[in-house]
Amino acid sequence: MKSIDKNVIMLGWVSYFTDMATAMIQPIMPIFVVLVLHEGMDKLGLIVAVATFVSYAMRLLSGYLSDRYGIVKPFVVAGYGLSALAKPLIGLTANYQQITALQSLERFGKGLRSAPKDLMIAAYSKENASGKTFGFHKMLDIAGELSGTLILFGLLATFGQSESVIRNIFYATLIPGAIGLMLMIFFTKDVPKVPKEQRSKLTFGAQDKQTVKPLFVYFFFVFFMFSDAFFTMQSKQVGIATALIPLLFVVSTGIQTATSYLIGTWIDRIGVNRIMFFAYASGVAAQGLLYLQNPLSTWFAFAFLGLFTVASLNANRVHIANKAQNKGSVYGIFYAGVALFGAVGAYVGGMIWEYFGMDTALRYSFLGTLVVLLLFIVVLRNRNPLPEE
Repeated sequence: MKSIDKNVIMLGWVSYFTDMATAMIQPIMPIFVVLVLHEGMDKLGLIVAVATFVSYAMRLLSGYLSDRYGIVKPFVVAGYGLSALAKPLIGLTANYQQITALQSLERFGKGLRSAPKDLMIAAYSKENASGKTFGFHKMLDIAGELSGTLILFGLLATFGQSESVIRNIFYATLIPGAIGLMLMIFFTKDVPKVPKEQRSKLTFGAQDKQTVKPLFVYFFFVFFMFSDAFFTMQSKQVGIATALIPLLFVVSTGIQTATSYLIGTWIDRIGVNRIMFFAYASGVAAQGLLYLQNPLSTWFAFAFLGLFTVASLNANRVHIANKAQNKGSVYGIFYAGVALFGAVGAYVGGMIWEYFGMDTALRYSFLGTLVVLLLFIVVLRNRNPLPEE
């Protein structure tokens, strides 16, 4: 890990504390909405969809502005600040409309920082080590999620699962969120300023277009893939106790933490194509295991969800770092695509679940991800859309 720049290490710790705060509330958010506030699954799907969609424009805009005007660190700082503020305020909510607004504010912050943050990581990556660099950053990122999930489990096991406990957990996220924000402000350097005449403009040439095309396969996969919120509600439906749900996320994040750096090194060695195939196969396996609808298979589904998440994100981020000319803008398109397709997919999945039942929703998602995996194989063989890095 000697090839990792110190600024990337610090960015990793920023993500560590921010994702700790996120993981402290992520497993209980669906339970809070559906079981505490007594809103339906369609409302949960709407919350996920709107909050995800709000980040769409910001991911595009912040990536473009980073390229065009050299604004990088200020966007990242503002994004982390909004997220740190929004999470604890959710503890004060009384209905799904208020949660939707605050979740949207949190996602707005994430959208504001996502592309510029990856631009910083790419800028500080050493030659021929993009996979290692992004893998290292993702390792700390997911380690934060793991820590937050373990904290959540400890709090629920110690204090119980009452409404007041859940609300206090939302308030407590202010602490790690503030730590991450301070690290970003005072201990992370901005990328070197590029002379005005050398800054990129919003003109996509053949190189950027070729970089973006294969990302659409991933977007369609995300459309059909269950979100974390739906994974949580499926685990409740098959009889897994609320107090144990954080441990499901420990399985997912633990696997991501353990494999992120290794997967990054393998991206550098064998290329993006093979890692993306592994990621899609893991996603299909996760959906298939959920469809079996028993507690044991759900535990394994969370494990494969972790493999899908870490492999696909690392591979796509490295692909953009190595191939794009306007990196900030392409990262913006990537995250915007994930947000848009994820938002619409969550809404559709929530409506299917609410009006046709969980079994139908599970079948829909499993078959959809399987079809996209087969499409990826066909396209890969015929057109080779993801050249080996």
